[in-house]
Amino acid sequence: MALAVIDDLRFAYTGSAPVLDGVSLSIDDGEHVVLLGPSASGKSTLLRALAGLVPHFHGGTFAGRVVLAGRDTRELQPAELVGTVASVFQDPEDQVVMSRVANEVAFGLENTGTPPAEIWPRVEEALALVGAEHLADRPSSELSGGELQRVCLASALALRPRLLLLDEPSSQLDPEAAEHFFDVIRDLPCAVLVAEQRPARPLARADRVLFMDEGLLVLDAPRDEALAWLAVHRPLYLPHRPDLVCRLRNVRFSYGDRPVLEDASLEVRRGEVVALTGPNGVGKTTLAKIAAGLLDADAGEVVHGPAAFLTQDPGRHLVTERVLDEVALGSDEQRARLALAQLGLAEQADRHPRDLSAGERERLVLAAVLAREPDLLVLDEPTRGVDPERKAELAALLRSEAPRRGTLVVTHDLPWAAEVADRIVELDVRESVHA
Repeated sequence: MALAVIDDLRFAYTGSAPVLDGVSLSIDDGEHVVLLGPSASGKSTLLRALAGLVPHFHGGTFAGRVVLAGRDTRELQPAELVGTVASVFQDPEDQVVMSRVANEVAFGLENTGTPPAEIWPRVEEALALVGAEHLADRPSSELSGGELQRVCLASALALRPRLLLLDEPSSQLDPEAAEHFFDVIRDLPCAVLVAEQRPARPLARADRVLFMDEGLLVLDAPRDEALAWLAVHRPLYLPHRPDLVCRLRNVRFSYGDRPVLEDASLEVRRGEVVALTGPNGVGKTTLAKIAAGLLDADAGEVVHGPAAFLTQDPGRHLVTERVLDEVALGSDEQRARLALAQLGLAEQADRHPRDLSAGERERLVLAAVLAREPDLLVLDEPTRGVDPERKAELAALLRSEAPRRGTLVVTHDLPWAAEVADRIVELDVRESVHA
């Protein structure tokens, strides 16, 4: 018998249109499943239904059945499913309740009546599974987002669930931590359902793939069959194409008699976002300009295709008197209008660029370079002076556009870099001849 069965599930939040529209599927013990789909397609709601949070915690209209380990979730409160199912959501700050990490992992065990002699061995086991045993005595308030994510996973694993539900679990993890996270997930004996907007890592480790769109389950197939379907119907969800769009090897550069870079190397491939970090004055912007072809290296290997470079001051890019003309300058009107629509600027097409707000001007220059369809997009400190909402919007845009090109972002904003980048490359003083 299947561990979880969903039969013709329909759900609408109070006052909203249906979010799930006749979803049916089953999950077997030990099966690892990836759930893909665009934003607002119903992925998170499906996870909540499997956890019993829909309909008991989130109000709305519920029809159909969700059965976990032979028990109908309509007849059980979410607390009664602990031990059968555990969840890790994309915002770990919302899950942590205890001030000390070890106590946080123990919290669920204590609330489910685990014998006291078992609690601390299971806490240590769970923390070790996610490589977080060194955090056991740390205050929860002092942890980074990535560390909190691992603690939340440890808290879930300590309960030894039969089904683990993960909603965007790598959203706050840097690339190395994300690799480790999914390696841990791959080796778990329980069934796993993971919803993820960065599909490459979970797809590489999945048994099966689901794809949702507008509340409908449009794909339910084994991994290899699913990859073939994605290639035809949703190619942007495939793992990144690995072709190289930029290679810098042993690059040297000087401004006159002032040396800046010494033996600096960098590669960017199509489909990945690379964050270039390092201390002030180390030569990050110089290296980025060489990658974009704006500066010629004094020595070393430089290989790159068509590139676009956005400076820290978007106003420097504006040269025309109409928004549409600005974007069409390096492309054509059709592509310009598409780029403006993509950046939410379609209604501003006939305005003067200087009449736009600072945030709109930033989006305008980004639309202008995206319309040119460069192989390499280089952004220099794009979050400088930007509010949190705009940062999140920019991260979402770069992630959605990532499969089309290579993206290099020079930034000091490490939390944002961890959110948006596939890799973080630190330029250190050994590659720079001035600190």
